[in-house]
Amino acid sequence: MSETTNALGAFLRARRELVTPEQVGIPDVGVRRVPGLRREEVAMLAGVSADYYLRLERGRDRNPSAQVLESIARVLLLDDDHREHMLTLAADCAQKRRRRRRRPETVPAGMLKLLDSLVQPAFIENRYFDVVASNHLAQAISPRLAPGANQLRDLFLDPTEQSLYPQWPAVTECFVANLRQAVGTDTDDPRFIELTGELTLASPRFRQLWARHEVRGQYGTPVLINHPQVGEMTLNRERLTIGGTESLMLIVLHPDAGSSNAEKLALLASAGLPTTTGKARSRLS
Repeated sequence: MSETTNALGAFLRARRELVTPEQVGIPDVGVRRVPGLRREEVAMLAGVSADYYLRLERGRDRNPSAQVLESIARVLLLDDDHREHMLTLAADCAQKRRRRRRRPETVPAGMLKLLDSLVQPAFIENRYFDVVASNHLAQAISPRLAPGANQLRDLFLDPTEQSLYPQWPAVTECFVANLRQAVGTDTDDPRFIELTGELTLASPRFRQLWARHEVRGQYGTPVLINHPQVGEMTLNRERLTIGGTESLMLIVLHPDAGSSNAEKLALLASAGLPTTTGKARSRLS
């Protein structure tokens, strides 16, 4: 059974393999064919039968109680993001709801005007990390932050984009965990399947991270960028929800006031930038 048809089981299996016996206080005895906990160990610690847990992982039981799920979350050492993700997957399995087809979203005209007026690098992305619109300073940070590009594809497959991020391993981990949370239970979404399928085949790093089923909320965070013109600078990356849309986000990169990072960004802004702006036509799948 594939991940798209047994999302809860795939998640439980991946997270089980990341927990060591030492972490949950049981002796590590015998030969282990796979990393992490055995199914029967999870079942024992969660207070359920081994047969029931096996059915749960294999997608044969799709209606676990909240009490069972909370016990499993405790055993698998899930934080709040992972716990909420697991509960969402379980509810989706139980409801077996029919998904409505997602329609392309249009960026509100006022948001495009705001994007053009910002003095900081800024762009608009959807939940697949497609760049929908961007201002000229965002494209000065990276020419690949242009409408129609996909940040995940560039981050994993484009060496030039990778060189922008001295902390590339941490950045890739964050993006993949963010994608898991953003997509949620819509694992049968055609755009999602196409993107993850392409990256799984083309990037060993993506394949490794995707198999871990890490889930993380998307929060503001500092990002270290090694720009070919001005060198290393740290910019704060903020994500703002765009009202009136389902999944579009405004991303703004800004330095701490009065810092050397602010000086470098100002230098970049004055260095003769292209005139392409966020007015470019949105490209959404």
